[in-house]
Amino acid sequence: LAPWLVRLPGRLLHVNILACGIFAAVSGSSAATAATKITVPELKKRNYDEKMTICTLAGSGTLGLLIPPSVVLIIYGYVTDTSIARLFIAGVLPGAMMILLFMAYTSGWALLNPTKTPPADIHKTLGQRIWGSRRLIPVGGLIVLVIGSIYAGFATPTEAAALGVLGSLILSLIFRTLTWTNFYNSLMAATRTSCFIVFIIAGASYLTAAMSFTGMPQFIAKYIVSLNLSFYGLIAMLTLFFILLGCILDNYSMILLTMGIIQPILETMRIDLVWFGIFLVITAEMAQITPPVGFNLFVLQNFTGKSIFTIAWAAIPFFILLLFGVVIITAFPQIVMFLPSKVLG
Repeated sequence: LAPWLVRLPGRLLHVNILACGIFAAVSGSSAATAATKITVPELKKRNYDEKMTICTLAGSGTLGLLIPPSVVLIIYGYVTDTSIARLFIAGVLPGAMMILLFMAYTSGWALLNPTKTPPADIHKTLGQRIWGSRRLIPVGGLIVLVIGSIYAGFATPTEAAALGVLGSLILSLIFRTLTWTNFYNSLMAATRTSCFIVFIIAGASYLTAAMSFTGMPQFIAKYIVSLNLSFYGLIAMLTLFFILLGCILDNYSMILLTMGIIQPILETMRIDLVWFGIFLVITAEMAQITPPVGFNLFVLQNFTGKSIFTIAWAAIPFFILLLFGVVIITAFPQIVMFLPSKVLG
């Protein structure tokens, strides 16, 4: 990526953003861990501003929640009985929008602070740039395999995930990076993730069933409707609610424990569940960089040695951009709904 971005103001800081976006499209999880391991030492070596490095990594590391295939969208689709394929397609344009917002802010910051980024190395030819990016082509093919198979209707999200695993194994064999150790570690990591998600879903399903017997969700829904809130008033209230809830709960728990109550409200007010899923994921992204339990904060703390609150303070600009993203999709819901309506009807 670096040879193609050196002419942009901010230069290698944009690598953080795009690398997180690409990793998100491959893995469907938070991109902060992988990106931080690679870019923090390199940017520090090249004398990039540390605060801005942290900001771009913390903010862009949340893209894995929005850009398909997203684990959070899968869980949301399961809980609300919403088409996962439709949710994945709906996440494409908002994901691209957030990447552009992040890159625009980074470019603006670099223009205002020209001394905090090193000079550009623009002496590479087109051929050298293409050769330097040769390892991105197989990764792009893997993204097309996973996401394209879902969009084309050839595979369900579960089958597409299996295709992604198979494709990753083949690429690892081709590049001779597959060992028994990292194969075993990958299996164990996937097993741990699957188990904790299953246990959370089981607990949340029990809680939802118990609440439905009490009639609490319906009562709360009727009460909210009786307030005569407008659509924008309800979304503003829910945005604040999820931001505060994200300070004490992880994303999975936040979705599983709240949708049993919130879904009847959405259905009463005729709010599209696909649109709300994307809205919820963007607010969940804010929780990733909100102390004290923001996942990306802990990842960056581990690699930078900075305190969680120092990292959170550095990430405030991208937090504001995520909030601005919520405003945009609320004002222009077709950003979310255009592709699902065109592709799936």
